[in-house]
Amino acid sequence: MYNNRLIFKTSTLDEVYFLKDSIFVKFFNKRNSISNSVLNGGIRNDLRFAFNHHLSQENIDYLENHDLSDYLCELCDYYGFDSNKSSGLVTLARMKNLSIVTKKYKKIEVTAITTAGVRVNACCAGDAASYYEENGEFHAGTINTILLINSRLDDSTLVEAFMTAVEAKTVSLNRLKIPSQFSTSFATGTGTDGVIISSNIDSENIISNAGKHSKLGELIAKSIIESIHVAIKKQVWITPRSQSNVLVLLNRYKLNINEFYDSLNQDKHKFIAELKFDSRIQENIAITSSVLNLIDDVDKGIVRREIAHDTCIDLIRGCVGSTVDKLLLYWIDKFLD
Repeated sequence: MYNNRLIFKTSTLDEVYFLKDSIFVKFFNKRNSISNSVLNGGIRNDLRFAFNHHLSQENIDYLENHDLSDYLCELCDYYGFDSNKSSGLVTLARMKNLSIVTKKYKKIEVTAITTAGVRVNACCAGDAASYYEENGEFHAGTINTILLINSRLDDSTLVEAFMTAVEAKTVSLNRLKIPSQFSTSFATGTGTDGVIISSNIDSENIISNAGKHSKLGELIAKSIIESIHVAIKKQVWITPRSQSNVLVLLNRYKLNINEFYDSLNQDKHKFIAELKFDSRIQENIAITSSVLNLIDDVDKGIVRREIAHDTCIDLIRGCVGSTVDKLLLYWIDKFLD
């Protein structure tokens, strides 16, 4: 899509370059930044570059026996960027699937540069851990955002901006009903997300609040929500339309579907063919969503199990066709009996 060239420039003249398998941002003004990168992470006042890098399988194999920070330094040297003044993120997502979204209000401008993949690594905060770390372990990030703010923020406001950005990521995933791959919860992110946020120290517009009540916080959230949606669509083709399907919604509560098919007293192939059609009918989608919400509420202790069970039985009587009600009854029996 892009090849070693300038692809975007902000109003403050920060330049975004596509360099083979990386996106590099060259800051025009003096900036302070906050990031969770292994390369010059934390809060810094001397960064000149930020980047997002796609890891090939060859890179991943190489990193099994090499330090990630050293690898990123070598990457900067290869492209001619000072590694001492750079901070970078890594991901399996392709750089051609990046999304750039800018939001403005009067003197404030926020630009989010995002790549995202959620099919394998999506999880919910509080899910069971997938590894225990003592001496360091490498994992590739999957939702990475570089956020450029044209105004000046002090260090505490940068931290607040980081908090707002992370919450916005969760909102974006929940709007798409992205399921955790490790529990029945909705994902709040992936296990290895990365964020770099920088503000313009040279700006005369000093902002002291980046929380959800502030206009800056609103612009941060809206730019990240939109950029993640676009990046997810490009990378893994998940959209509100693709999620509008009974089978997709049911996938969050993982059951052995073959066990269900084996219990049918009718032709399996004919049933599946009819189910593919019935699963896209809006009434069936609405009923499925309601049933799953009730199962969630029982798990949370909000609704009593017997009340949820009886309500679900009443709901599935409204299903259109002859397949979805049978499938939902199987879920109800498994989780509410």
